[in-house]
Amino acid sequence: MKKIVGWLVIVFLLTVPTVRAAELSVGTVKTVKGTVSLFRNNQILPIHEGDKIFKDDGLRTGRESSLGMVFKDDTLLSLGPNSEIIVKEFLFSPGEGKLSWVARLVKGTAACLTGIIAKLSPQSVRFETPVAHVGIRGTRFAAQVQEDKEGGHENQ
Repeated sequence: MKKIVGWLVIVFLLTVPTVRAAELSVGTVKTVKGTVSLFRNNQILPIHEGDKIFKDDGLRTGRESSLGMVFKDDTLLSLGPNSEIIVKEFLFSPGEGKLSWVARLVKGTAACLTGIIAKLSPQSVRFETPVAHVGIRGTRFAAQVQEDKEGGHENQ
């Protein structure tokens, strides 16, 4: 009997973190072309279609690469070549009034079609770049951040 209880405890402990991690994901990778890396918990990992995205994840595309993601509120985000973005915040609990989407484009290009959060609470959606923080009030936008000749950044 003790062995059965022991095995049940082990199975429970092994499955609970997996279930909780799935619940905390903020989105899913839909398309990957070329070399795309994920930065999570000080680790660099390859990323594939179907992988989950979490708050604080960083995503970087290589040369001639691209990435497409869909967030839980149906926001669509695409990254072009040589791009890097960080998912700084994502709260999507409309019943509790918890709505927020904040992303930081470090470099490169991104195109976005906002989802439910932007419709219900436009002031809760923000897109950051090295030189500006942009509040999103529409449903579609594109941004580009490139290094200038002095090594800084400029937005377009």
